[in-house]
Amino acid sequence: FLGAGKPPMYGDYEAQRHWQEITYNLPVRQWYFNTSDNNLLYWGLDYPPLTAYHSFVCAYIAKLINPDWIALHTSQGYESQPHKLFMRTTVFVAELLVYIPAVILYCFSLKETSTKKKASICALCILLYPGLILIDHGHFQYPLSLGFALWGVLYLSYDWDLLGSVAFCLALNYKQMELYHSLPFFCYLLGKCFKKGLKGKGLVLLTKIGGTVVVCFAVCWLPFCTDMEQITQVLRRLFPIDRGLFEACMFSSPPPHLANIWCSLSVLIKIKNIVSPQTQLKLSFAVTFLSLLPTCIKLTVQPSLRGFKFALVSCALSFFLFSFQVHEKSILLVSVPVCLIINEIPFMATWFLLVSTFSMLPLLLKDGLLLAYAVTMLAFLSVCMACFSILEKTSAEDLQLKPFSLSLKGYVSWFKSFPKIVRSLFLLSVTLMGVLSLMSAAVHPPQRLPDLFPVSVSVISCLHFLLFLVYFNVVILWDSKNSRSQKKIS
Repeated sequence: FLGAGKPPMYGDYEAQRHWQEITYNLPVRQWYFNTSDNNLLYWGLDYPPLTAYHSFVCAYIAKLINPDWIALHTSQGYESQPHKLFMRTTVFVAELLVYIPAVILYCFSLKETSTKKKASICALCILLYPGLILIDHGHFQYPLSLGFALWGVLYLSYDWDLLGSVAFCLALNYKQMELYHSLPFFCYLLGKCFKKGLKGKGLVLLTKIGGTVVVCFAVCWLPFCTDMEQITQVLRRLFPIDRGLFEACMFSSPPPHLANIWCSLSVLIKIKNIVSPQTQLKLSFAVTFLSLLPTCIKLTVQPSLRGFKFALVSCALSFFLFSFQVHEKSILLVSVPVCLIINEIPFMATWFLLVSTFSMLPLLLKDGLLLAYAVTMLAFLSVCMACFSILEKTSAEDLQLKPFSLSLKGYVSWFKSFPKIVRSLFLLSVTLMGVLSLMSAAVHPPQRLPDLFPVSVSVISCLHFLLFLVYFNVVILWDSKNSRSQKKIS
């Protein structure tokens, strides 16, 4: 894993171990504060309370096995094969309890997967998504927030709105990056309330959802609600706005190679030298908000489960491309919702999931995961091609672009050759990703351009994501199936 045996920080694996050390040995009041026992500059907790509680549970089990693993101060940088086995087991258990059951139940609940065989194929493809496997088990993180979000989607698909609200609250209280998905959840539920009428059943539902959210947050934050200083400090740790808009991609040295618009533009335009930090923040907020607005309005006015799933993709992608302090791993927040629609648009979903994993290549190379990257990418592509025959599903209808193509009829003549064009672009894209992956791993860049390959990966991925954003917005805004879904909601 990245940082193994390399003081002073040791990497993300050490961050997870250190949080266990802190939560077990210190009182709750000190978890988010800088003290002599809790140096916030050394992997200080910067995730919501549910992450801290999870760390405490893991620490309690670790203490029973070997107290040295979480001994205060003396355990920093602890590395041993038994401990690695324990930590990797905790990730697998988290997947087994939360993420994997949500995926399987979701696939078996879909109307499109009418047989057990189709549902199993869908679940297999989602569980083989390389990005999550590599980040969870290679880079080291827990899939709980994404798992809770999936449970939220699953519950909403059965019209269990209160349970869906609870599940998403748990996701948000595990990782604040779940804000990427918050607007689609909010707009979909609000739209359902509007459809039921805000003077009758809709008002009752809105009140129930609002009460459920408040109670869920109150329970999660209860130990920190003793005084305002506690709440303020936790929020300050969760949202360190004072670090600056581009802190994650341009102010660090060397910079991470991130496939969002600001880092890609910085190759040509040094935005940080032209625009003040305050203006950067306003610019990021404005662009993100404007890119989200059409989808959110459509979902609120015409709430449908199908529109909700596509909105999760579109909104999360807008956040990734245009918001601030983004991390390479944040693309997973887009990828998991894309997994949910892989049965509806297998070709575009497979393409996106390949690009999303490719966009993390510089990070994965730092982690020493080249072989795992190559094997999981090839396995995923092979399974999707075998199970979904993706190259045969490139017509305008297969790609959910029939309403859009009809609106352009008479204006655009190349729609007849559209499937062939899309297939060619896909093969070109896959070839380019393969070549760049090989060059990144095997070829030394020119001395004048040491970051040539990572920057190329980031910029090419960003261009893909911009095209995908346009595509998903077109599908949502020209969606003609919402009217059928609204009858069910009403």
